[in-house]
Amino acid sequence: MATTIFNTSLFLVHFNSWRKLSSRMMESDVFGKRRRFISAKYKADDFESGKKLYLGLDFGTSGARYALIDNEGSIHAEGKREYPLYMKEEKMDWIQSWKDTLFLLLDDVPTSLRPVVASIAIDGTSATTIIMDSTSGRPLSRPFLYNDSCPDALPLVKSIAPAKHTVCSGSSTLCKLVSWWNSYDSSKESAVLLHQADWLLWLLHGKLGVSDYNNALKIGYDPETDSYPSWLLSQPYSHVLPSVQAPGTKIGCIKEDIRTQFGYPKDCVICTGTTDSIAAFLAARATQPGKAVTSLGSTLAIKLLSTIRVEDARFGVYSHRLDDKWLVGGASNTGGAVLRQLFTDEQLAKLSEQINPREASPLDYYPLQAVGERFPVADPNMEPRLHPRPKNDVEYLHGILESIACIEAKGYKLLKDLGATPVEEVITSGGGSKNEKWIKIRERVLGLPVCRADQTEAAYGAALLAMKGSS
Repeated sequence: MATTIFNTSLFLVHFNSWRKLSSRMMESDVFGKRRRFISAKYKADDFESGKKLYLGLDFGTSGARYALIDNEGSIHAEGKREYPLYMKEEKMDWIQSWKDTLFLLLDDVPTSLRPVVASIAIDGTSATTIIMDSTSGRPLSRPFLYNDSCPDALPLVKSIAPAKHTVCSGSSTLCKLVSWWNSYDSSKESAVLLHQADWLLWLLHGKLGVSDYNNALKIGYDPETDSYPSWLLSQPYSHVLPSVQAPGTKIGCIKEDIRTQFGYPKDCVICTGTTDSIAAFLAARATQPGKAVTSLGSTLAIKLLSTIRVEDARFGVYSHRLDDKWLVGGASNTGGAVLRQLFTDEQLAKLSEQINPREASPLDYYPLQAVGERFPVADPNMEPRLHPRPKNDVEYLHGILESIACIEAKGYKLLKDLGATPVEEVITSGGGSKNEKWIKIRERVLGLPVCRADQTEAAYGAALLAMKGSS
């Protein structure tokens, strides 16, 4: 397993050019609007002597957020950014976009509060994979995104992994690693695999090759034994695997160049992170078996707290460890990103108000952004179904919202059928949780009580992990 300590002199952050970038963004209408979402509720003068704050950063599918909390869980500042659009060879340059977004968020934290930030943790999208050269710190390929599928690697992965294992899905991290391994022609001896959250945290602490057992699940890590299985360690690419720790574990202190540039304290701790859907679950603070959290963001992710571990790659079902229990669930490619393709935020709000959530929609859709589904059906060839479209946009939106709710219901039924603790209540997080009509539709479709989480953002859950790592 990779435990390389990265030489920071090989990969210095060009802060002067970054400052120019930030300035240009603030001058533009698009990024000027972003600033309105940044709020600070307290100043440093409001703190008692020795007061500490904990910073959580959430890197989702369409944008990033931060939340700054204290020991009692009160939010002192929060904000969000959309990813800047950079093109490289006619494709999105995600590496540069994520990196700049990270630094912009660090700079968005109110200057007066940065000196009391005790720790930082980051969540990222599950199975988003970056393969690096440990000697240069450079990516060896474009990132594999969370919903990228590598069917070319699936037969080989299925031949080495246990039947129905989480990795036996074309979008698993292991399939992405195997696909890269079989197609990359240069030397692979210095390669190391990082997940999105790992890579972002590395920019802050400088130790290359550290992950957490939530992100590492889809590469084959066994959280029950807290180790990589022998069938994985015997493979020729096993040296590429990162070392794994529990989420919210101290990795090290913030790098000196980052600290001095942004004004964070010298002893600010950088902690291992988690996935975005687990961070959303942590934010909701659902602590009893049978409690579930549906994250309605760009995609739909469900997590059910269960006493029984359930795994079945045929349906995109997997279990994450949460102390002595299990978070059973899956992530669908349906969700808010489809809605944004069809409606503006203003239209969504106005049309939703006209929906009668007590009436079932006769329309039957399967809303997807593109071809391919992960859960509750793992089918890389599934086609989006968004027609026929009625003339009335209220009816059309009603049909889409209800169809997404039906996918959610199928997901929870599947978990029960596979042996997980039956769901008793669904807590909702993410941007879709703000739509009251959608909550009523989902209550009817699910046949369960549905409520909005007090804290709906994954960044809040990441901040809780930062607090854990600081203790």
